[in-house]
Amino acid sequence: MAAIVDRIVGRNLIAGHWLVASGDRFESRSPANRDEVIGLFPSSSPSTVEEAVAAARAAYPAWRRTSRILRAELFDNLAQLVKRETDNLAELMARECGKVITECRAEVIEGLHMIQYVFGTGRMPCGDVLASEIAEKDAFMRRKPWGVVAVITPWNFPFAVPLWMLGPSLVEGNTAVFKPSEDTPAIGQRLVELFLEAGFPPGVINLVHGDGNVGEALVRNKEVNVVLFTGSWEVGSHIQQVSAGFHDRIVAAEMGSKSAVIVCADAKLDLAVNAVLISAFKTSGQRCVSAGRAIVHESLVEKFSQALVEKAKRLRIGNPLEAINFTGPVIHEAALNKIEKYNRLAREEGGQMFLQGQRLTDNGRVNGCFLSPTIYQMEARPGVRCIREEVFGPHLAILPFRTNEEAAQIYNDTDYGLSMAVITEDYRAMRFFREECEFGMGYVNLPCIGAEVHLPFGGVKKSGNGHPSAAGLVETVTHKIAWTVNHGQEIKMAQGLTTDVEG
Repeated sequence: MAAIVDRIVGRNLIAGHWLVASGDRFESRSPANRDEVIGLFPSSSPSTVEEAVAAARAAYPAWRRTSRILRAELFDNLAQLVKRETDNLAELMARECGKVITECRAEVIEGLHMIQYVFGTGRMPCGDVLASEIAEKDAFMRRKPWGVVAVITPWNFPFAVPLWMLGPSLVEGNTAVFKPSEDTPAIGQRLVELFLEAGFPPGVINLVHGDGNVGEALVRNKEVNVVLFTGSWEVGSHIQQVSAGFHDRIVAAEMGSKSAVIVCADAKLDLAVNAVLISAFKTSGQRCVSAGRAIVHESLVEKFSQALVEKAKRLRIGNPLEAINFTGPVIHEAALNKIEKYNRLAREEGGQMFLQGQRLTDNGRVNGCFLSPTIYQMEARPGVRCIREEVFGPHLAILPFRTNEEAAQIYNDTDYGLSMAVITEDYRAMRFFREECEFGMGYVNLPCIGAEVHLPFGGVKKSGNGHPSAAGLVETVTHKIAWTVNHGQEIKMAQGLTTDVEG
C-alpha cells in the first residue's frame, strides 16, 4: 500500500482561480521511496491549456501598461515569501525530486537570487538614448514585451529554472502559462501559490499540469508568442520545428550536454579530483551541465584515476533528507534503465572499467532509484557513442590527451556544447581553451557546474539556440524598437535625403 505523507492536492491555476480536476490525474512519487506519494495532479486537457493561454492573453494589456517599477515591486514581495518558506521548499523538493536537502536549499537560494535580480532591474534602463544625424532629432531604442510566454521546465531544477524564465518574462511585461515537469509538479505548484500570495494579478501567471501532451498543446497554440524550454534536445528540436510555422514565435531552448572537465599537465591534483567528482556525480549526474567526460593529460591520468576512484567509492549515497549524503537517487526507473544501458555500452565499446555502477538497496530491499557511480577510461576515437551522447546519470569517461590542441578537439567532438571547465595554472592554456572550445559556460579551476543568475545560462550546437536563460533571457522575452522624435519646426532627413515635395 502506498504511503501518503502530507499528500498534495494538485490544481491548475487559470485567471486567478484554482481548479481541481475531476478527470484523469497522475501521481508524483518520491524517487527515494517509491511508496511515498507526494500528491495527485490533474492531467490537463487541450481545452484547459487553451483556457490558460486565453487567460494570459486577456491579462496582458493591463499588465503591460503597469509601471515596470510596480511590476518589479511584486518580485520584492515574492522574495520575502521565499525567504520565509526556504526550509519548507527545500524539504518538498528533496522529497519530490530526490536531490539532497543541502542542494535543494541552495536551489531555493538560487531562485531567490533570480527574484532579487529582476526586482533590481525594475529601476534599471530598458533602452538606450542614441545620437541622430540630425541635431533636432532625439533617437531611442526601447524594449517591449512580446505578449504570452509558455514556460516548460525540467524536474532537476524545479524551482530555480522556472524563476530564471518567469522572472525576466513577467518583470518586462509579458504574461505566462507555466507547465512544470510531470516528475515535479508539487514544487511547481507551490511556486505559483507564492506568486499569488505576492500579489501578482489574475491571469499574469497561469499553471497547467501534465505530460508532454500538455506541452505540445501549449507549443501549438497560436496565441503563444514565446516558448521557453529546458529539457532534452529531441523535445527542444521538436518545439523549434513546430514553432517555425508561426510568423511571430520566439523559442529559447536549453537542451542537452556532454560537458567535460579538462585536466592539464600542471593541474593541482586534489583540486582536479574534487572538481571532476562534483561535476560528474553531484545530483547523481542529473544536471544538464554534469560532466560525462574528464579529459586528462596523459602524464596525470594514472594518479588522477586512482585518486578519483578512491574518493568516488567513499561517496555517501542515500536519503535526500539527510544532509550528510553527497547525493540521492536518480529520478525514476526509466532513468535507471537508461543509465545502465550506457554503462553496458561503455564496456562494449572498450572502456576499461574502474568502477561499475550498481543499484543500491536498503537491507536487501529495493525501494528507491539509487545508483552508484560508473567510472572508466578509454581512448577518444571516432564513432564511440558513450563518450559523445548524453547519459544524464553518474557515468564518467576518463579520456587521456597529449597536447592542448588534442584536448580541445576531444572536447568539441560531440554534438553538444554547454559547459566546460579547465584545471590549470597556465593563463595561456586558460585562454586557449576559452577560444577553441565550443561552449556556453566556462570555468577555470572549478567544477563545470555552479551557474549564477546574473550570468547567461545556455550553450551552442545541440545544447542551445543562442537564447540563454537567467539574466540573458531579457533579450528573448522583449523585442527592440526604434523611436525617433523631431523637435524642429521642419522635416530634416538622415542620409541627406531631400524633403522637397514640390519638385
